[in-house]
Amino acid sequence: MGNVKLFIATSLDGYIAGPKGEIDWLFTEGEYGYTAFMETVDTTLMGNETYKLTKTFGEFPYKGLRNYVFTRNTEHPPEPYVEFISGDIAAFVESLKAQDGKDIFLIGGSHINAVLLEAGLIDELQVFIHPIVLGNGIPMVQPTQTRHNWTFVASKSYENGLVELHYLKG
Repeated sequence: MGNVKLFIATSLDGYIAGPKGEIDWLFTEGEYGYTAFMETVDTTLMGNETYKLTKTFGEFPYKGLRNYVFTRNTEHPPEPYVEFISGDIAAFVESLKAQDGKDIFLIGGSHINAVLLEAGLIDELQVFIHPIVLGNGIPMVQPTQTRHNWTFVASKSYENGLVELHYLKG
């Protein structure tokens, strides 16, 4: 059974993107453990808006993995490298976690993060906090009904002001 890992960057005020989905504020000059993290996963999960954003990067970055995109659109045309899922997100991820394989990279966005958090399906958080206050934008997690406690594992700071926080489900 693979763990679901949210490996994500936020602003100091908890946004993963600006109001229009802008991510131009993210540090891109370092890899911040990304390569080592990617060796632990064989599957990605993301919302449709996040998927659309990955398509602006040029070549699709997760070609060698199983990639699931959650969408409300039940008539999504097939696209290379991804499978579109329009059903119950939590039920799908629960069945996915029961399969053999490596861990699962939860890329986001905020709605998917909230659904999986509420369902108790996120096992690990690696949050990279950038030294910027956006003031408005897309939150890391949409509001939830329940408080969720986490167990601190480690933190790491970088010279450019980036701080990495690592937690396990509490």
